Amino acid sequence: MSTATASPLASPTASTATETITTASSRRARRSHLPGQKPFGPLRITAFVVLLLLAVGWLLPFLWAVATAFKTETDAASGDPGWIGASGPTIDAFTAILSQGNVYTWALNSLLTSVAITVITLAISALAAYAFSRLDFTGRKWLFVVIIASIVVPPQVLIIPLFYEMLAFNMVDTYWGLILPQVVAPAMVFILKRFFDAIPIELEDAARVDGAGRFRIFWSIVLPLSRPIMASVAIFVFISAWNNFLWPFLVINDTTLMTLPVGLQTVISAYGVQYAQVMAQAVLAALPLIIVFMIFQKQIVKGVATSGFGGQ
Repeated sequence: MSTATASPLASPTASTATETITTASSRRARRSHLPGQKPFGPLRITAFVVLLLLAVGWLLPFLWAVATAFKTETDAASGDPGWIGASGPTIDAFTAILSQGNVYTWALNSLLTSVAITVITLAISALAAYAFSRLDFTGRKWLFVVIIASIVVPPQVLIIPLFYEMLAFNMVDTYWGLILPQVVAPAMVFILKRFFDAIPIELEDAARVDGAGRFRIFWSIVLPLSRPIMASVAIFVFISAWNNFLWPFLVINDTTLMTLPVGLQTVISAYGVQYAQVMAQAVLAALPLIIVFMIFQKQIVKGVATSGFGGQ
């Protein structure tokens, strides 16, 4: 008795499913970018190369300063273009800077004054920006025009009047004389106002119906929605306050009250120009700012993308 062996036939449903899976796989293989992302074409490649060159051009001076800071004074003054000196890397420049003067006191002064300037500036700028954005009072438009116009006034023009004002209030050689003239930031008021204008007014109307007052609305609704831009403003104000040299140099004569940029400059002036120590001074002054940026870079980028910093 013979038995016939029949080959199994694929059902139409299984065949259709196989074709669908094959088509989807081929499409995924052809798609080299994520959903919603533009293809990596020639224009994006060119932009990427240009940005990379700009980044390298910005980093080279800093890397050169770091390399010079780890050289001996002889190697730094020899004009040798090498990244590492003939004597090898050394921390003598950092040791000399840290052993001369009150570097730790100056760093603490810079930290305290920069934090105080940042907090006060945020409070004043946020309240002023919210008033210009939401309140309707007499002279609001003209006062805002004055604030916008003050952005173009160079800070150096106000140095002499501010110094005489600090003399009149006996604030020379004091922390308040160092802090108060730096807390007025018209540009930050303008940026925060633009952000507050974009917050839907319906949210505040709903809170007002529930009985919330103006300050409660500002504290509980507006500020939580403004965390990205507030973080960005805080970082920029902190960096500006930390790097400020001219005003602390003029208003502070007591070495125990000097900030880090001013104090390190007096050390360099007292012992002559030594290139390795100059670069070590620059690295020490920039190191806290680099740490702050690395910690808060996500907030900075997010704030730039959602605020006037990016021209949105």
